[in-house]
Amino acid sequence: MLRLFQEHMIRKQQELEGMWEFIKADGGHYTLSVPGCWEQHPLLNDYRGKGTYYRRIFVTEPCNLRLVFKGVSHTADVWLDDTYVMHHYNAYTPFCGVVRSVAPGEHLLKVEVDNSFSEQSTLHRPNDYYSYGGISRPVGLEQIGNVYIENMHMTPIWENDSWSAVIETRVVNMGEETDRFTIRGSLSERLDASQNEDEGCYLIEAQSCVLSAGEEKTLRWEQAFDGVKSWNPDAPVLYFLQLRLEKDGQAFDDLIDRVGFRTVSLMGRRLCVNGEPVFLKGFNRHEDYGEIGCAIPPQLMAQDLDLMQDMGANAVRTCHYPNDERFLDMCDERGILVWEENHSRGFREWLLENPLFEKQCHDCVEEMIEYHFNHPSIVIWGILNEYGSDHPEARELYEKLYSQIKDLDRTRPTTSATCKHFKDLRLELPDMVSFNLYSGWYEDDNVRERHDRVMEWIGQAGGAGKPVIVSEFGGGAVYGFRDRRRSKWSEERQADILLENLEVYMNDPRLTGVFIWQFADCRVTEEEWFAARPRSYNNKGVVDEYRRPKGACDIVRRLYRGQGREQRRN
Repeated sequence: MLRLFQEHMIRKQQELEGMWEFIKADGGHYTLSVPGCWEQHPLLNDYRGKGTYYRRIFVTEPCNLRLVFKGVSHTADVWLDDTYVMHHYNAYTPFCGVVRSVAPGEHLLKVEVDNSFSEQSTLHRPNDYYSYGGISRPVGLEQIGNVYIENMHMTPIWENDSWSAVIETRVVNMGEETDRFTIRGSLSERLDASQNEDEGCYLIEAQSCVLSAGEEKTLRWEQAFDGVKSWNPDAPVLYFLQLRLEKDGQAFDDLIDRVGFRTVSLMGRRLCVNGEPVFLKGFNRHEDYGEIGCAIPPQLMAQDLDLMQDMGANAVRTCHYPNDERFLDMCDERGILVWEENHSRGFREWLLENPLFEKQCHDCVEEMIEYHFNHPSIVIWGILNEYGSDHPEARELYEKLYSQIKDLDRTRPTTSATCKHFKDLRLELPDMVSFNLYSGWYEDDNVRERHDRVMEWIGQAGGAGKPVIVSEFGGGAVYGFRDRRRSKWSEERQADILLENLEVYMNDPRLTGVFIWQFADCRVTEEEWFAARPRSYNNKGVVDEYRRPKGACDIVRRLYRGQGREQRRN
């Protein structure tokens, strides 16, 4: 399952889910599931290195093949037969490549995967979450002609009590001749191949275009959609946007995405959806589940959201990387608000000296927004969690990445979570200020007093008047460890810490949201974190890695559900 809905009605698409052959760099031969992490295999459960996946495919007619990978952890090199197709770095963003003039018959798809740590990998490195290995997200195979739709974005606009939208689509001509074509399409609450305009269905205004040989072009136009329903957290109405390429009256390619009509804005200290203030009651969530690793199937994604919503959450932060598109699809459907951020966590001075660091951050931001732009649930773009914001040398990188986001999308606010309290040098750069503060865990201090000190500093350091989010707080507990002394690592102590923090944050009108660290326990890199992380897990989840609830769940449920959506702060 590539997405939770059908992406094409005309273009032929095949999912390559199933069992692939896998050969480890030292010659070991295995059969592994795709999507999946190779750590699922008992002989590979701590393997770090290279391996090659093999899958035979069959083509029935001459065509161009477009290979779509939703995520490979963390470096991929792809071949079709003897043809090298592409290279990609970063486990958490999709990528694709085209092989032209593929003959009918059987072909061998080969993907060399590497999850090694090295100076060539500045984002995947020993960390407080695990960098798995394998083809961890779905793979698709598409048959395309010489002219095809590469992508499309829709930006909703609310003016004069009515909705319109700017539609952008990029079309590619791989052929050797100039081509003329027409773009048509529809917007509807349900997929309908007939494309007839009726109640709930809007026809897209036809666009004509001429493409020279080897040219790609982005078409952009604005269209009114009178009467469409708004997407709101309480009523997340979604529409299918379908564009078709036609020539001589015949459709030969198409692309479908799901969109919602909503605006995101800042009003003083408030984050607003469609002009209405929302208070974010969220969780930080890693893509990690027991022995499955980061290749979480849809049924377990749904379980995570069920558990979070049962506790009263209305938001999730995709710490610290872009998430699986299917999870974002579910957030769209449920009205869960999402803070999505580029892949980054922590800071080492040598990263600023490594020229690959800036490039790999830039590439991740570009791919994140390129592929996830249309998700109405995403209301915040984030970057560089807990990076060196207290270093003057890092300021230029923050400025570049914030500028890059605004060039790609001006409809969502930006932020980055800081732990450099009283030292951060760039609080004036993001639209929203976010800080990680573990009162009661790393320091046994008074939650309210420390929070007030941080809030006063924010106001003096460039964040005055901005919305403020407590992006991480909490404490660790090993599932099942109960202790009447309420010692650290006990479920009782974790519940106490969350209660003390939430009672302060949920009642502070200066805040626009809170995100508990974290939803579920996650595996960490043992080499660097074993001394501070029992079981080689980050144990701050309110549920463990198998989603068994700890005592803190009852505390969160009481406080999150005690402030229902109908009681939003104004």
